[in-house]
Amino acid sequence: MAVQQLILKGQTTLRQHGLAHTLHKALLKVVNAVLPFKILRGITLQKVDPRFLELPPHYRGLFLSEAMLRPYATDPRNEISTDFLDHALAKNDQCYGIFEGERLAAYGWYSRKPTGIDSTPLNLHFDPAYVYMYKGFTHYDYRGQRLHAIGMNRALQHFLEEGDKGLVSYVESGNFDSLKSCYRLGYVDAGSIYLFRLFGRYRSVASSGCGPYGLRLRRA
Repeated sequence: MAVQQLILKGQTTLRQHGLAHTLHKALLKVVNAVLPFKILRGITLQKVDPRFLELPPHYRGLFLSEAMLRPYATDPRNEISTDFLDHALAKNDQCYGIFEGERLAAYGWYSRKPTGIDSTPLNLHFDPAYVYMYKGFTHYDYRGQRLHAIGMNRALQHFLEEGDKGLVSYVESGNFDSLKSCYRLGYVDAGSIYLFRLFGRYRSVASSGCGPYGLRLRRA
């Protein structure tokens, strides 16, 4: 049964993403059977897409203050824990949110400081001329309305007006759907970071494409 499920999953990936991506995902699984290994694809967005600026009727978008954010941390459906909020606000990270009435429909977080990578003791560093975008979220009830794209473009417009060069972020190389979504929004490649754990220690190597954006991993 397990073998059949594996074959079916592989066939689905092949149909959806093609041979190259299917082989890439299979290779990652083989390597991870020996040691934990990830490829983080750096991406950057530097131009506002006018298609994703106007909010649907009855929606509003803005950067949220701490007082506005705190009540939403009490509802697990918003995926904002109190611990996360404490840490993000201590770094002066900013959250751009989209509301329908008082309901938080979507949000994204933006940082000017090194930010932790999930499940590792490492921080992602980047050139201070850019703003790091992370933790994009759209509530289940509001998906399919491009709210994430709209919020990100409106935030980018704000940062460009403040003199920043644009946004940087990353997506794991095996997350093909997220990568395709980012490319549709206008993101372009900004190098790759190869992350692995050997003898209990995390190590990383950044490709030359990361250089112009200062993308690299360092211990927190």
